[in-house]
Amino acid sequence: MDALLTALADPARWRLVSLLAERPRSVGVLAQLAGARQPQTTKHLQTLERAGVVTSERTGQRRVYALRPGPLRDLAAALTRLADTAEQGPEGGGPLATHARHALSLGAERLAAQQPGWADGRSFRFRRSLAGSPELVWRHLSEAALLARWWTPDDLRVSELVFEARVGGRIVQEYRDAEDADGSDVVAGRAEGVVEEVRPGERLAYRLSPLLPGAGPAFTAHVDYDLRPTEGDTGTDLDVHFRITDSTVDSADFIAGIEIGFGQSLDTLAAVIAADPHGIDTRSTK
Repeated sequence: MDALLTALADPARWRLVSLLAERPRSVGVLAQLAGARQPQTTKHLQTLERAGVVTSERTGQRRVYALRPGPLRDLAAALTRLADTAEQGPEGGGPLATHARHALSLGAERLAAQQPGWADGRSFRFRRSLAGSPELVWRHLSEAALLARWWTPDDLRVSELVFEARVGGRIVQEYRDAEDADGSDVVAGRAEGVVEEVRPGERLAYRLSPLLPGAGPAFTAHVDYDLRPTEGDTGTDLDVHFRITDSTVDSADFIAGIEIGFGQSLDTLAAVIAADPHGIDTRSTK
């Protein structure tokens, strides 16, 4: 496949393939139609033959080349699979679609970010019905070892996490690309904050500021979690209010990702709890 891609990447060879798709042709005729010298045309055809996309045979004094459709169909199938992989996901909501949604949001936020305070008062609300009890959900919101399992968007991983679940407690969240196994790539993001309200099993509130590359805060997020048992005590309804203050002009890139990124994190939380709704596996992490 690599040899075929390399062979087809040259415009002169692609022209020869196009001509051979119409019918088999001799080297001399191909050179004339392509507007090239015959020795150059012969070299290009030999490259295509080594890549398996054309075949040749001598007929009298001429060497006639013909196209082999099979390798092109295989290449087309491979490209189709790549496109399908990029678009995969429920109702077209795969990583590529998510990236496109974020790009649209990013463009709009950058246009709006003209002066400090431009996004102050902006708020986002999220709600999830979770399979576990309020006590179990609380642990996933307040214990660092459990937070690390879900507290990043897709394709990221927690690389440093401090969460002191007491009023005035410190919060540090740092994350990297999920595939940055050795930590050699730049940090994808870092945020610092403080816990403001703690009512175990009922309510958690904190403020958290994502940091700009120069280490200054991009904005302050005031995040409130309210937990209550679902009807029949079969799970937990989690309501989240995410409010912005102190927004800087440089905060647009961060704010553009809140709805998608934080929503993905909460979806991961729901999946983690659904996999162990009684907290059997998680208690050993305390």
